[in-house]
Amino acid sequence: MSVQHVVAGSATAGRDEVVAVMTDQVGRLLASEVSVERLTAIERNDAVLELWDKFAELELPLAMVPEDAGGIGLDIAQGMLLIRLCGYHAAPAPLAETMLSLHLWTRAGGQPISGHVTFASPRAGRLQLEPMGSRLRVHGMLNRVPCSNDGHLLAVVEGREGHAVALLPASALGKVSRKSIANEYRADVTVDLALDEPAQRVLPIDTRTTEDFLQLGALMRSQQMVGAMQRVLDISIAYAQERVQFGRPISKFQAVQHMLASCATEYAAASAAAEQAGDMWGQAGQELAVAVAKARCGEAAGHVAATAHQIHGAIAFTKEYLLHHYTRRLWSWRDEFGNETFWQSRLGNLVCAKGSAALWPLLLGEIAV
Repeated sequence: MSVQHVVAGSATAGRDEVVAVMTDQVGRLLASEVSVERLTAIERNDAVLELWDKFAELELPLAMVPEDAGGIGLDIAQGMLLIRLCGYHAAPAPLAETMLSLHLWTRAGGQPISGHVTFASPRAGRLQLEPMGSRLRVHGMLNRVPCSNDGHLLAVVEGREGHAVALLPASALGKVSRKSIANEYRADVTVDLALDEPAQRVLPIDTRTTEDFLQLGALMRSQQMVGAMQRVLDISIAYAQERVQFGRPISKFQAVQHMLASCATEYAAASAAAEQAGDMWGQAGQELAVAVAKARCGEAAGHVAATAHQIHGAIAFTKEYLLHHYTRRLWSWRDEFGNETFWQSRLGNLVCAKGSAALWPLLLGEIAV
């Protein structure tokens, strides 16, 4: 049964109940389908786990599309719960990117489409839009875009009348495919397309939506990092309880307990920051909250990954062990849609723009940026 059927058949149920049903379904699906053996096989054979059809059957790509556009209608904070689950299970399918891409596309007035859709950060490069008779030409370059050979790419384009969003078929783009340290595709994309039906492929957007491409991407990666850190912590605790050294589990040693506690502290701080950023979406303090979340999650990701490897020792680096599938994603995601330096600089600019007298009220939440 699809989630939309659950929504339609639960007129009296609250939205929280719908979200609970969705997170339960997604969690069960990912737990049954994603294992260390399958993740290892994907990396060795360059194969893709056949999860997408099951996601589509549950209509999960439409989770953040408004109900009047045929979607489920989750808001940003609710949708981020599903994205966090994708991080916890290292889901090798672009569900998170598709959910947010369709949200951005339908928000601009487009109709939902089937299949994979990823979106590019405005910092990835520059695409320009030019009239070409009855068609529109889109051209430019983008770097390190989550883009494979199928599906679509959503990107901001610059035209004479301002910014627009373009939905481009990935198969028609020139790509130099690369892989991140997490073995996820990140392509350098060359775009030079003449669109025959521009009204269906290019839609005008305002400046705020342009900025939301960057901020939503940062929030997405923050939530994925939180999910991955939670899994790393779970793996590390289980290992410390099972690994016996000098006649007792290493979890009994004070040094190991301290390392686990430090990981738990970093995870808790990152989780709180990411959750607040989701709750603040659409409010006056949105940008400040996203900046804090991405910077904080990036710092926590580095600490948790390094400490988890220290706890595990040599086994953490073996291909057959689960840990590295998560720590490599943490190292990769922390740099995407702006690293800690980028967001800390932006955070500093936001605070300084208010003046020194506003710092303490800002920290107390009495004023918003």
